[in-house]
Amino acid sequence: MGDLESLMKKSGLWRASSIDCEFRQGLPSGFPLLDNHLPGSGWPVDGVTELLHDQYGIGELRLLSPALARLSQEQSRRILLVSPPFIPYPPALQACGVDLSTLLIVQPKSDQDILWVLEQALGSKSCSAVLAWPQTILDKQIRRLQIASKEGNTWNILFRKTNVRSSPAELRIHLSAGNAPLSFHSAINVKILKRRGGWESTTFRVDFDDNLNQQTPDFSELFVNPPVNNNETKILQRPVALPSFPATAG
Repeated sequence: MGDLESLMKKSGLWRASSIDCEFRQGLPSGFPLLDNHLPGSGWPVDGVTELLHDQYGIGELRLLSPALARLSQEQSRRILLVSPPFIPYPPALQACGVDLSTLLIVQPKSDQDILWVLEQALGSKSCSAVLAWPQTILDKQIRRLQIASKEGNTWNILFRKTNVRSSPAELRIHLSAGNAPLSFHSAINVKILKRRGGWESTTFRVDFDDNLNQQTPDFSELFVNPPVNNNETKILQRPVALPSFPATAG
């Protein structure tokens, strides 16, 4: 048994029978239900994590935002975004607690440039997390990123399409738009496809702390009098108290 334990430590092999066997404490995700499914009870602090989804804006960044906020506040290292499909909205990130002074965005011109930037950033030890949206990437390239992320103690998150069936990434998660019936809160569906020390999970829903699903108020009773002439301002028939909307993060 001693030889087996020694081989496992040297080769990186792991037992699928225990999800928390000899794992370092993970980075809390901010969502207890998700932490219960992750090795180390949180996001990994290094290695490659793949988030697979086919729609943008379903909550993929919000799922990461509590962890990114924590990294930006507790570490002096940078958070790098490589080739994001859209420019992130700074007020929303700031509302989630992300220190914008730690955030960098890079838009390389080619796939090869993207891979070069990723490998350099991951191995430099200057970044706590590197998020990337590569159009094409090979398994052997992901293995190189995994090695670089371990050397630099940097978490690498790759956003990819759901048609990618297999990958050497240590953690692979499928994301889809979540429905939260009878709830004001938005949500995202999560299914862990691959994780160290554990099997594939069932699909579970992670709820966000917001009010984005609240119904739009009915303004049908806000009638206006027809103007007497073109110079006359439209006036409400009776005073109406307009509803106030709670501030929410985007």
